[in-house]
Amino acid sequence: MQKTPLAAAVLAGMMALLGTGCDYLAARDHLNKGVASTKVGKFGDAAEHFKQAMALDPEWDAPRLYLAVSYMSQWIPGAESPENQGFAKLAKEGFLKVLETSPSDTTALASMASMAFSEATTQADLTYDQKMAKLDESTEWHKKHIAVAPTAEHYYSLAVIGYTKWAKEWLAARQSVHMRQDDPGPIKDKKVRDDLKAKFTTILDQGVADLQKSLELDAEYENSMAYINLLIRERADLFEDKAEYDKATTEADGWLAKYLATKKIKAARAAKSANSGIIQDAPK
Repeated sequence: MQKTPLAAAVLAGMMALLGTGCDYLAARDHLNKGVASTKVGKFGDAAEHFKQAMALDPEWDAPRLYLAVSYMSQWIPGAESPENQGFAKLAKEGFLKVLETSPSDTTALASMASMAFSEATTQADLTYDQKMAKLDESTEWHKKHIAVAPTAEHYYSLAVIGYTKWAKEWLAARQSVHMRQDDPGPIKDKKVRDDLKAKFTTILDQGVADLQKSLELDAEYENSMAYINLLIRERADLFEDKAEYDKATTEADGWLAKYLATKKIKAARAAKSANSGIIQDAPK
């Protein structure tokens, strides 16, 4: 019996749907196998599974994202070998590809922010301007993440970037006027103070504001408490009035005390939670 044109078309459509369904399932099987390989450190096997999943379902971002994360996991910040730099290149290319179709993907945004910061702080061959550019790049990725999903961690990270720009020059300024890091301030020389003030006041103020936003989102985010202590304490070095300096250091002391108290509370809470899982033998 000959098939009618309509029957042939229907059969072809059914075969196409069947093939698509098989590819769909096979892609997800490869993804699961890739994740399993990643968990045991078999990154080469994982990469092949993720690539197979991508080939079977080109529109699916998940395997591309997992592949990029796998490359980033093998990258060692600061190591200069061609293989290591290759991992960084492949990871960034993968994250950027994901962001082309899914610009709100928080894993890709956070990973790009983290890689830029790591490059800025570990690559010894970077010039000062290159390091600042990497820090600025990290800032922009964190801001994009915040625009999608504001978190205490990402506001904290913005403040850490600002502090990274400030800390080395602050220490150098103190050394230039023969002050140790723990000597009481303000910085003795007015010109040195004014130079630092012109360059860093906005950065320091923004850092404090970002840390306050971080704590609004998570009142127990103790890392932000530690850094707000540092920023307020060191920013006081730019004041001319000793009374204003003392007021700022007292405020910083308050944040340090809150940081230590929060650490203690969280440690006690974790210990209590761990102990609650202990099952004692029934009395005989």
